[in-house]
Amino acid sequence: MATIKDVARTAGVSYTTVSHVLNQTRPVSADARARVLAAVESMAYVPSALARSLKSKATGSIGLIIPNNTNPYFSEVARGIEDSCYAAGYSVILCNSDDDPAKQRDYLNVLLTKRCDGLIVATLAQTDGELLRKMKVPTVLLDRAPKDMAIDLVAVDNAAGGVLAARHLLGLGRRRIACIGGPQDIAISRERIGGLRQTLLAAGVELPEALLAYADFTSAGGYLAARGLLAHFASQPSQAPDAIFCCNDLMAIGALRAAAELGIAVPQALAVVGFDDIDLAQFVHPTLTSVAQNTRRLGQLTAECLLQRIATPDRPLQRLSIAPELHVRGSTVAS
Repeated sequence: MATIKDVARTAGVSYTTVSHVLNQTRPVSADARARVLAAVESMAYVPSALARSLKSKATGSIGLIIPNNTNPYFSEVARGIEDSCYAAGYSVILCNSDDDPAKQRDYLNVLLTKRCDGLIVATLAQTDGELLRKMKVPTVLLDRAPKDMAIDLVAVDNAAGGVLAARHLLGLGRRRIACIGGPQDIAISRERIGGLRQTLLAAGVELPEALLAYADFTSAGGYLAARGLLAHFASQPSQAPDAIFCCNDLMAIGALRAAAELGIAVPQALAVVGFDDIDLAQFVHPTLTSVAQNTRRLGQLTAECLLQRIATPDRPLQRLSIAPELHVRGSTVAS
């Protein structure tokens, strides 16, 4: 790989002259400038990003940590973040934490050594709040933040999403409404279940423990949880659920498969509602009714919040919330 000194040697000038040409920091004669640019092109020279960052104290890079890059929800949010950052002249370094606090901490340290200009962290572990404070890097959290942590946050109103799902299912006449939540220690799952439960109780409908299961936000987890719920009531069909609200779309897709294998007609005998409205929701059979988050917009808003923080470090904290919408499809209303 060519260095700035190689370019200078080829052009017959000092390496400081090459630097002035490339960075436009001082006038250089037309002849010297032409020779430098010709040498740069012939040698395919690329200026050192590290050297530039040490001088400017900026790298033009954003660190992004998400818990699972195979989950279409996070992929779509990441795309919205990347599009906005790229348009603003930043590149994005993507890290996948697998929802593992230790791995997330390692990536935070890696991104710190890379001198990223800012960080976006989805679902930050409670224990990493102090590490972020020490890093003193402009940071925006996505989805959830540690309690009492003064930091910018962009999230969806998860409880409102549970309310939308409950109202829709109650409006369809469903009364034995089951729920498959995500891991019990994850706040967004608890909030979605809470919105569902409160709305059901207000209508005189309970969410008994027998109709509440937990999984891991994957299709396989949703499949196993739904199959367990549905099989449990095989001998007492009058007590079986007539609807299932899943706290994300992947688990809802798993629930659709479980119902199909057990010969339970969707939506006639069982209505299914997901959360996130990933692109795949429109292409499963039946198509999936889902609480929509507008994932691209969520990503764009998160990136915009971070770029504002980078530009104005002392600006007031922002806590931005996006209202969800319900997109009704074939898993709750037969076409």
